[in-house]
Amino acid sequence: MNSEFLFTDHDFAKIRTLIHRRAGIALGAQKRQMVYSRLSRRLRELRLPEFSRYLEMLESNHDGEEWQAFINSLTTNLTSFFREAHHFPVLAEHAKRSKQPVSIWCAAASTGEEPYSIAITLAEALGERASTARVIATDIDTAVLAKASAGVFTLEQVDRLPADRLRRFFNKGTGANAGKVRVRPELAAMVRFERLNLLDPGWPVKEPVDAIFCRNVMIYFDKPTQKRILDRFEPLLKPGALLFAGHSENASLVSPNFKAIGQTVYEVNRKSRP
Repeated sequence: MNSEFLFTDHDFAKIRTLIHRRAGIALGAQKRQMVYSRLSRRLRELRLPEFSRYLEMLESNHDGEEWQAFINSLTTNLTSFFREAHHFPVLAEHAKRSKQPVSIWCAAASTGEEPYSIAITLAEALGERASTARVIATDIDTAVLAKASAGVFTLEQVDRLPADRLRRFFNKGTGANAGKVRVRPELAAMVRFERLNLLDPGWPVKEPVDAIFCRNVMIYFDKPTQKRILDRFEPLLKPGALLFAGHSENASLVSPNFKAIGQTVYEVNRKSRP
């Protein structure tokens, strides 16, 4: 089958190198068709005839705006409200035990379902104390962050939420917005969205937090990158704080600084150090 754009083995190898260098993402050889499909949209929009010309454009301007579009195209944003639901009761109990204002970092915010699920959990667990709770929600993809900060979802996206949660935390759209809901202002006020590449030398999270959600992110990184990120997480966690990982991730295998205390729930293993 003829392809619309010339896409050579060299082009694919170069893309794998560039996305690993820029975002830490390790693309396997089986991702070739996915890469072609997603980046073809950029070539059409830019009216470029082949992938080599696109790559030349990227490399000729190391700080150009197209780099963000390149990263956005190659990141995956599969998410839903209360995905991997077993984590949220653990978070609720952990938050209730805190005597100080609770802060949570969601390191892969995507389109917002995860950070808003965290905020809902804190609101239900803390009652009036929830007004002092904060969720820092970051993602490398600027397009999904824009959707997340808008806080608007279709009824299909929230159809698994109990009716009482829908009434308490969302406003139902009418007229032109029929079939949609928007996060209520008091819940939205708990969440701060920021763009962050986990490979960046500086992170917007400066003070230690009560928990970090970094779920289904590490699977896109190679082992050395995973370890570097986990090593940087460690000083940002308060004593007794939790790290929530994805269902196919095991932080304790990558870094000795973490120990498993539940199903893909980890705690800093500071006692093991000299």
